[in-house]
Amino acid sequence: MSFVIRTSSARSAAWRAALSALAPDLDIRIWPDVGDPDAVTHLLTWKPPSDLMTRFPNLRAVFSEGAGVDQFLSLDLPDSVSLVRIVDPALTDMMVEYGVWATLALHRQAPAYRRLQAAHDWRPLTQPLARDRRVGVLGLGVLGTALLRRLHLFGFPCAGWSRGTHVIDGVTCFAGQDALAAFLNRTDILICLLPLTDETRGILSARTFAALPQGAGVINCGRGGHVVEADLMAALESGHLSHAILDVAGQEPPPADHPFWDHPAITLTPHVASHTTPASAAHQVVDNLRRLQAGQTPVGLVNRGRGY
Repeated sequence: MSFVIRTSSARSAAWRAALSALAPDLDIRIWPDVGDPDAVTHLLTWKPPSDLMTRFPNLRAVFSEGAGVDQFLSLDLPDSVSLVRIVDPALTDMMVEYGVWATLALHRQAPAYRRLQAAHDWRPLTQPLARDRRVGVLGLGVLGTALLRRLHLFGFPCAGWSRGTHVIDGVTCFAGQDALAAFLNRTDILICLLPLTDETRGILSARTFAALPQGAGVINCGRGGHVVEADLMAALESGHLSHAILDVAGQEPPPADHPFWDHPAITLTPHVASHTTPASAAHQVVDNLRRLQAGQTPVGLVNRGRGY
């Protein structure tokens, strides 16, 4: 049994060190030096090769290096191959930090004060209380739930939306397409933490923006494919949306002439909201290897029918 790591050289070394410390008998190979491809049974990567099953015919499990798995769904993996995503407290903590930062930046009007500073204009703006700023999160998985629980502590009226029913203390939960409009109508700061699937692609569109209150802000920590870029630009230009904080883009990085770079109502960060730390996440990977060997269900097993 060989375990192949396919990522950057620096991260591959970090993964190897972390996994070896926990499972010293694990036969770890670093791409492209994989040895006998017929011996490869497990692969950890973020960007899988398109010929995965042809290259490794005895593959048993693929581990995504992060929480997202949309890049794997087009591979048409056989049912005999488990697809597993990272579910790690450190990754969750980082996403919560970013979500809190972005929410507070919009709530405390940081973009507007930045524009005033550039104009040398020392002028206070009217500041709503947290209890009067309604926050909503699209996606109630591990990350969305953790973020809402933290934002609730600031006094924001918090709500979440997902395809299925959830119950979270202190959070108003909406479920299904029929409840989406009502969720959006009550949301002043919208945060997208959805997985990218056929159902959620383009969800941040003109229809969604129009359902938000005048002056709402948008934060996207999901995927660039969630945003219809022309619709976002139109909503910002019209003033219906006040600002967008985007950690992801349809093409990363965006082309040099992309309008997002210089738009005064857009803040870009380079897909840094959260990333996997091998020293922390290796514990889950090793635990899941043992679960798989014992015929048990791994933590983070992806339902490929749902896309997450």
